[in-house]
Amino acid sequence: MIVSKWLVRQETPADFSEIEQMQAEAFGPARFERTAFKIREGVQQASQLCFVGELNGEIAGSVKLTPIMIGNSQSMLLGPLTVKAAYKGQGLGRLLLTTVAAEAKAQGVQSILLVGDHPYYGPHGYEQVPHGQITLPGPVDPDRLLVLKLQGGQMPTGAVVGGYVKPALVATKQSDSQLVDMMQGSLAMAT
Repeated sequence: MIVSKWLVRQETPADFSEIEQMQAEAFGPARFERTAFKIREGVQQASQLCFVGELNGEIAGSVKLTPIMIGNSQSMLLGPLTVKAAYKGQGLGRLLLTTVAAEAKAQGVQSILLVGDHPYYGPHGYEQVPHGQITLPGPVDPDRLLVLKLQGGQMPTGAVVGGYVKPALVATKQSDSQLVDMMQGSLAMAT
């Protein structure tokens, strides 16, 4: 049995200002200029995949996932992963990563993309994306682009956009002809 001093729970709306303060202290105002932040901008985070870590009722860290598309594949963008300076190096970041990945996998998420340091994220299963295989809509160090494949399979490829794109309704020739037949039958009955 693993016992942890951390309580990890789902984020609630009441946590918002404390998490924002923590992120401001950790990343400063420059965070708003980063490509990953701009991808998340205006996209609703996956609330069921946002967690906080507490110690004695104090929020000490948080992690969030935001829906994205990589080419034609649905994925999630991790971040920010934030741990208060006073609690760094105590295992909370690793626990939050493990928790969010396990829950995302259980919910059928295919992959998680992030911009981060491979030495930190690699032991959690994140692998470097081959240069040019996934492109972001802004500058990013290609050596820091990492992906975690949760359901196996191939690494996603293509351009990243924030949010899930719902597939368009495309009628097949067969369904088009069935629709025409139904409409003609309805017209014949009405006359």
